[in-house]
Amino acid sequence: QLQLVESGGGLVQPGGSLRLSCAAAGFTFDSYTIGWFRHAPGKEREGVSCISRNGDRTNYPDSVKGRFTISRDNTKNTVYLQMNSLKPEDTAVYYCAARATRFQAMCTMNPLEFGLWGQGTQVTVAS
Repeated sequence: QLQLVESGGGLVQPGGSLRLSCAAAGFTFDSYTIGWFRHAPGKEREGVSCISRNGDRTNYPDSVKGRFTISRDNTKNTVYLQMNSLKPEDTAVYYCAARATRFQAMCTMNPLEFGLWGQGTQVTVAS
């Protein structure tokens, strides 16, 4: 069964850090590009990072660039999202998503490109 399971969310003070994990099972992990997305109440779903199959290409929107870092360990079938200098506006449910691709360099933050999603993990930034 194909699945993605996020973990690592929680409550953190502004300026703090969290590391999210996305564990994959049931598919050939290194054949998939991975994206992280977030969805806050009253806002549209937003892509916050993506990583190519072998991890050598990443991308971020301006809202998180310099604060978030995505990485992957294909030996552990896991993608990570290190989030530093968190702000209250980062509060959201965070999801990882996977898309099979034959292109090594593919890295997209368009949610419509992804067919496999995790259940999400809540991140709350508040004092």
